[in-house]
Amino acid sequence: MPTSARSRNNVFAGLALDRASERRDEEEFIATRRSAATTRFTVVRPDGKALVDAGRRGLRLLAEAERAAWLGAAPVWYLGEADEVAHFAVAHASDEEEPLASALGGQWMDLRAAGLALPAFDAGLFAYARGLLHWQSRARFCGACGSPTILVAAGHKARCTNPACGVVHFPRTDPAIIVIVGWRDSCLLGRQASWPTNRYSTLAGFVEPGETLEDAVRREVFEESGVVVAECDYHSSQPWPFPASLMLGFTAEAQGPELRVGPELEAARWFTADEIVRSLADGSLVLPPPLSVSFRLIEHWLRETAGLELTELRRPVSF
Repeated sequence: MPTSARSRNNVFAGLALDRASERRDEEEFIATRRSAATTRFTVVRPDGKALVDAGRRGLRLLAEAERAAWLGAAPVWYLGEADEVAHFAVAHASDEEEPLASALGGQWMDLRAAGLALPAFDAGLFAYARGLLHWQSRARFCGACGSPTILVAAGHKARCTNPACGVVHFPRTDPAIIVIVGWRDSCLLGRQASWPTNRYSTLAGFVEPGETLEDAVRREVFEESGVVVAECDYHSSQPWPFPASLMLGFTAEAQGPELRVGPELEAARWFTADEIVRSLADGSLVLPPPLSVSFRLIEHWLRETAGLELTELRRPVSF
């Protein structure tokens, strides 16, 4: 399977949207798309929850008349086009359970729940809108001189208002690697002390300045487990707006099985495929849900190593 297909299989990565980024500075284009009868608005609250339909089957997208009636004073920001429909994000001003949801036949849902419940397009659109609005809420002042900023380019840039500075800030995305490490017939999984009982997952960490992705894989695995990585290969990527990350999935092979657990983990251990099967069945092992690319990495390892399908084993619990 090509890596592009693997990425599309990840939650939040199934957004078939033309972002039309080259037209964000065209005020007439944005105004025309905003007022079109087919345009739809994704509503996101400050706490990151979005409006979905009453059955929690998809986003409860607002038409222009609904937006004007309920959120007429709220700023809206262009996201892109899909199937001749323009999509905008609208920032709700309150986290309160006010009449909007019930009046429009919807309810509020957080992004983690949406990733497992909504269609791929809706989950991806929610993630996109939430990530953009979160960045905007933290880009109100210039990081270079401290002056207020104004949002331009349909909400995708924040320009410093100080004429002597004028720095333009862009939405931030923090790259992080996540990796399944193999040694002979076993894979390496670790757990943090704060996780639910018996939860194990693949190792992960943020990429540092001046570091390649491969070097980040080697460093993070060694820091967390003491395992030395021999080789690693890219698997897939996943938008992870919690609040602003991009997960870059890898597979890797270890030089040896020696473990020396670092301070970031409570435990790390090697699991054979048979141990994973038995431990999932008796509840002594809990794996990440399909929400995370970690699930896909473990799924890939089980399939390649033992011909097993993770989805056919005991279903992992959700977060």
